[in-house]
Amino acid sequence: MEKVPLTVTGAELLKDELKRLKSVERPAVIAAIAEARSHGDLSENAEYDAAKEKQGFIESKIREIEYKLSVAQIIDPKELNAEGKVVFGATVTIENLDTEEKSTYQIVGEDEADIKQSKISVLSPIARSLIGKEEGDVIELETPGGRKELEILKIEY
Repeated sequence: MEKVPLTVTGAELLKDELKRLKSVERPAVIAAIAEARSHGDLSENAEYDAAKEKQGFIESKIREIEYKLSVAQIIDPKELNAEGKVVFGATVTIENLDTEEKSTYQIVGEDEADIKQSKISVLSPIARSLIGKEEGDVIELETPGGRKELEILKIEY
């Protein structure tokens, strides 16, 4: 079974979502099914069909989150002996040497990646090129828009 890297924050968010699904969503859909059943004939009961469909979705989501947590390798970059290098979970500030544009990204697991929150997947080309590098290093990255040179300005854990 392959372990999936996850930040401490990402694991907490998954645990919170699982708790919400089990303690709020699941009981609510069970109540909706009971209410729909009380209306009689189930063969033409749209409320019952919708509630059963929602129940299936919730149960599927619960199983998915439980699986992700069971195969998760929770990594706290503060506890790694990174020695100033870019590692999983690190927040990296880079500068595009052509445009002088600065960007800050946190390297996270695939499920946590959200570019709007400046979180990039450890599997992304930019993250793969940053891993193991240090402040001041310049990396070359091939993008659809052409070759880019990026300098690592700051690494935070």
